[in-house]
Amino acid sequence: MRMLIAEIDLPLCQFLKDALELEGHNVDLSHRGDEAYKSIDEIEYEMFILALDLPGMDGLSLLKRARITRPSLPVLVLTARNEVEDRVQCLDAGADDYMTKPFSFLELSARVRALLRRSHLPSESLLTIGDLRLDRVQRRVERAGKRVDLTSKEFALLEYLMRNAGRRVTRDMIIEHVWNFELPSATTNVVDVYINYGLRVTEVLSVP
Repeated sequence: MRMLIAEIDLPLCQFLKDALELEGHNVDLSHRGDEAYKSIDEIEYEMFILALDLPGMDGLSLLKRARITRPSLPVLVLTARNEVEDRVQCLDAGADDYMTKPFSFLELSARVRALLRRSHLPSESLLTIGDLRLDRVQRRVERAGKRVDLTSKEFALLEYLMRNAGRRVTRDMIIEHVWNFELPSATTNVVDVYINYGLRVTEVLSVP
């Protein structure tokens, strides 16, 4: 899943990015409201974690505009504001959930999973090609009924390829969507390594 975090607290941003990427998500960061809105307008995110105190465009205004641009985008507001009026205002403006700081990452992660479950129809959350099945919410892969254990990057690569089955996919497209441009050009052959490994795994699993 690709998600955006709009937050002015840089250490918190990095912590959330690292923790959520360990769970297999691709995470982009933005520290300004106007920049976050531009990203939402250009990229098909599947989750948005939003702080309210942002420069450039405040969080509430960003929320209202994002809801118009991406009406089905799950939005979790993460803020230090704990007044009932703030919660009501954000929920009425289109937020799907509201958490206050300080917070437990385990709870935030569970809320993200819940929002993703509610936002995806069964046909969208479960990808199937032949006897290969990938559950995007439960993060489970099976081949011919056998469980396939993948790293977060392997899962993200397989998910991207299955979502684009039948389409021409280039190495640059894979780097953009799976590695978020974080892969140095000199090591782009790692994409081939991942794909070749995946082919070997599926061949072994297909043997009776």
